[in-house]
Amino acid sequence: MVTEKEHRPGGGRTGGRQGQRRPGRQAPRRGRGEEARIPKIDRILIDVQRRLRDSIDRVVLEGLDSFERKRIHRFFERVEGVETRTVREGDNYRLHIIPVGNIQKLAREKAEEVLRTGQPVSLPPMGSYERYLVHTALKDVDGVETESQGEGEERHVEIRPKRFGRSLKRIIKKIRLF
Repeated sequence: MVTEKEHRPGGGRTGGRQGQRRPGRQAPRRGRGEEARIPKIDRILIDVQRRLRDSIDRVVLEGLDSFERKRIHRFFERVEGVETRTVREGDNYRLHIIPVGNIQKLAREKAEEVLRTGQPVSLPPMGSYERYLVHTALKDVDGVETESQGEGEERHVEIRPKRFGRSLKRIIKKIRLF
């Protein structure tokens, strides 16, 4: 005989654990068209965004598990002007969040200053990737050239006016092509 508790609307019996969650597993959290919100990650994202707002310095996060790193990567994929990279050092992973847009903006502003004043400008010390971003942002700006100077932690980019309208290197390359 089938009792009301055992009866399913489809006419069959519930067998064992059918329709029940397995112990130890959480039901998936769902929002309206967005991923589940996790308070720890939300706090990290708010803090990182605040620190990146007007800065050219990268933010380095340590002590995150792979799930947290992935969620932060995924969030910043949608943010223009920011790049994320995971760096492995031994058994530890560090998440680097780099304000690419701010670095490029600073480089363009300093290039305009160099063109206006005719005096070279030195940027603050930066890592190799940040220096690369500056060189790349200014490679097509006529009238200025960039060069990395210094050693170690003091390595920085100097932006200076070109002595000639076009760099001699470009002219030499064109001559070699003919």
